[in-house]
Amino acid sequence: MSRPPRVAFFGSPAFALPVLEAIRGAFEVVLVVAQPDKPVGRGLKLTPPPVAARAAELGLPLAQPTRLRRNPDFEATLRDSGADVAVTCAYGKILPASVLEVPRYGFLNTHTSLLPAYRGAAPIQWALIRGEAVTGTTIMQTDEGMDTGPVLLQEALPIAPEWTAHELADALSAQAARLIVQALSDLGGLRPTPQDENLATHAPMLTKEDGFVRWTDMAAQIVNRFRGVAAWPQTTAFLNGARLKLAGLSVTTGSGQPGEVLSVTEAGLTVAAQEGAVLIRTVQPEARKAQPAHTWAQGAGITPGTRLDRWEPTDP
Repeated sequence: MSRPPRVAFFGSPAFALPVLEAIRGAFEVVLVVAQPDKPVGRGLKLTPPPVAARAAELGLPLAQPTRLRRNPDFEATLRDSGADVAVTCAYGKILPASVLEVPRYGFLNTHTSLLPAYRGAAPIQWALIRGEAVTGTTIMQTDEGMDTGPVLLQEALPIAPEWTAHELADALSAQAARLIVQALSDLGGLRPTPQDENLATHAPMLTKEDGFVRWTDMAAQIVNRFRGVAAWPQTTAFLNGARLKLAGLSVTTGSGQPGEVLSVTEAGLTVAAQEGAVLIRTVQPEARKAQPAHTWAQGAGITPGTRLDRWEPTDP
């Protein structure tokens, strides 16, 4: 292009804000598209998603369509914005062909994995759950599939062993912000590379059960699951059927029956896994505040030999 491209930005959560800010700092953002406002909190107050709130603060044109398919009014809004290209970052909806075809240079998507690995809604979480040491960001051309379009740019990111989903999301958001500016600066000059379908893996949306501790896993697997579900649904164990939210998990030494309490010290609660043991630093019983694990254990009468409930997924 003989001039910098005009950009429409599609995003919703706080994760997308650094990407929006980076684009806004280098290019003209002619339209922001976010999910509709949703009821939040006990009062169910209608609240805009972070990207919509930021767009309003900046005075950027904003659209929050309830649907994209068969929505000629929205297609006209996008067309009338004059966007040369659109960027999606954690927008939360699959785009139909009628929308994808509107900008001259189509849509670019920022995806937080090294595609074709971890296609889907939760690549950050599943990379941690599965114990990956490296992930990264992909800038891709968007098509009608789920993260199936050709790759334009990729960059790897080592995962620090202490990171949870919170820290990894922050690092990937910063990486995506930098890479999308690079891609937009070379719009039309990047060579699209088709993904190898034989290498595709998937990262489906998490469920509450994904946060349930499986004491028959190895200690490292339990801690990796804790890291992956730290933002939501968080780590849950059971004692006599009652739910306990756990935090501050790390691998430690010890052996016993899976779910058996091995020790209670000021450092925390040590519980045996199938192989090795897990140190738990914080416990939050149902309808109560989080507290140090040893404080909870003393009050609940937890001693070495106590067994936390075993839970196994119902699906194979």
